Parts: sequence; C-alpha cells; structure tokens
Amino acid sequence: MKEFINALASKEPTPGGGGAAAVVGSLAAALGSMVANLTTGKKKYAQYQEDIDRILLFLEEAIWEIHSYIEKDAEAFGPLAEAYKIPKDDPKRAETMEKALLAAAVVPMELAGKVHDLIPVLEELEEKGSKLALSDVAVAAVCCKAAMEGAVMNVYINTKSLTNPMIADGLNKKAMKLVADGGKRCQDIYDRIMKELVEKE
Repeated sequence: MKEFINALASKEPTPGGGGAAAVVGSLAAALGSMVANLTTGKKKYAQYQEDIDRILLFLEEAIWEIHSYIEKDAEAFGPLAEAYKIPKDDPKRAETMEKALLAAAVVPMELAGKVHDLIPVLEELEEKGSKLALSDVAVAAVCCKAAMEGAVMNVYINTKSLTNPMIADGLNKKAMKLVADGGKRCQDIYDRIMKELVEKE
C-alpha cells in the first residue's frame, strides 16, 4: 500500500484516479468480507449461515477482481498516452486517438459496474451481518459510493474527447444511471445505519 500511495503521489500519470477508485472499491469488498467473517459460525446468526457462506465466496473473488483494475486502468492509459504523442498532421492520429480514448473509457466503466455489484451484498450484510460490525457495513457503503463516482469520472474525461457523439453519449448515460442508482443505495445504507447507531433506546 505504501508503494502504491507513493506512486499515486508522484508526477507519473499512473496510477491515477482510476487506480485509486479500484483501491477504494476493493476496500469496500474487503470490509464486507470482514463483516461476513465476523458473522459466520455465530449461533445468533445461524439462520443466515447459507447466505453468509455465499457472500464470503462472492466477496473473496470480488476483492481481487476489483483490485485488478488498478493494473487494467494503467494498461488502458498507456496506448492513450502514446496516441497523444502522434503528430497532429498524421492522418492516422484521429483513428488511433478514438480507439485509445474508447478503451480508456470502457475500463473504468467496467470497474464502476463491478463495484455496483457489491451493493446488494452490503444491503444483505446490513440485515444479516453481525450487529457488532454494523458500522463497518456503513464504511463499506461509503467506499462503494466513492469508488463508483471516482470510476465514472474516468469515463467522462475520456468520452469528452471522443468524436463519435453516439458512443460518448451512450457511455455517459450508462455511467450516470449506474451512479444514480448505486449512489442512492449506498447513501441509504449509510443513513439507516447511522440512524440505528445514534438513536437512543
């Protein structure tokens, strides 16, 4: 983590916002896994054991799948960085740029979708997870929301330069819909948990 943070703080273009979003998304999944691990095997939550087992399997894969987008984001940016170096009078520049911009937009769009897939699991953990770790579900929801919002910013920065308005508009609308739904659900999780924790008996 220290190595990643130092790299993120440097003048190098990667890792950047997309990589940071992937880290935060993987933290959301890891926190969810922690809550499930604190719940599994407890008599108090025995009625949810099958669900907790399923959640643990899902999150075990999701943590590292989302984490892999740190590298995927950097790999997608490489060709775009090279495309920017092509002389403006080169006849192949426009086509090369378009392909590179699209690839650089698709990767964070995928990341946002993977993070969005965590939300139903967090909603389940809010209900079925150990109440001693309820605050961790709320933190996971905050991370989930931040990761989605961060990922789609990396969609928008690239679609802004696409010359095909239909493709750009399609990606933007998909990103906006994902964040509108996911952001609200994550905020709802956080608000419900906050209310439960601060309300007096």
